[in-house]
Amino acid sequence: MSNSPTSALLALLDHYQPQRLLCVSVDPIPAAQAYAAAHPDTEVVHCREVPVPEVWQQQRYDLALVAEQLEILDKQRATELLAGLRNLLVNRLAVLVDLNLASDWQEKDFFALAMQRQGHFQQEERSLHLFSYDLQDYKQVPDWLNAKYWANPELFGKYWW
Repeated sequence: MSNSPTSALLALLDHYQPQRLLCVSVDPIPAAQAYAAAHPDTEVVHCREVPVPEVWQQQRYDLALVAEQLEILDKQRATELLAGLRNLLVNRLAVLVDLNLASDWQEKDFFALAMQRQGHFQQEERSLHLFSYDLQDYKQVPDWLNAKYWANPELFGKYWW
């Protein structure tokens, strides 16, 4: 995708063009700050607390960026954070994580949350991974789901039982 986490996140932000952006991280995310500076009409909410405060749970966001959280949270709370964001608050989610520091996490854990690997970045002693989730394309339509495989192809897409 690109050679740095910031440029990869900027590419995601430019691709999705979120109007409402939720950043869940200890420190401000440089890519989110750069995007907000270039797009002043974008509403950016920076949350340092986990779980996300209730006042921010009352709205939906176009995209959530999570960084520096899975390394400090226990796996149960981190899973609840990602699943809660994905299921309740956002259409798209991007997670930047150092799997060496988040030792309980493996790539398969992100795949289990319907996320896709977007990149791997080596920065000195850190090894960052970028995973993303998009509600619109998290699951591909199976090739058998069409009229050809139905008992009555003329009724395909007409009735829902």
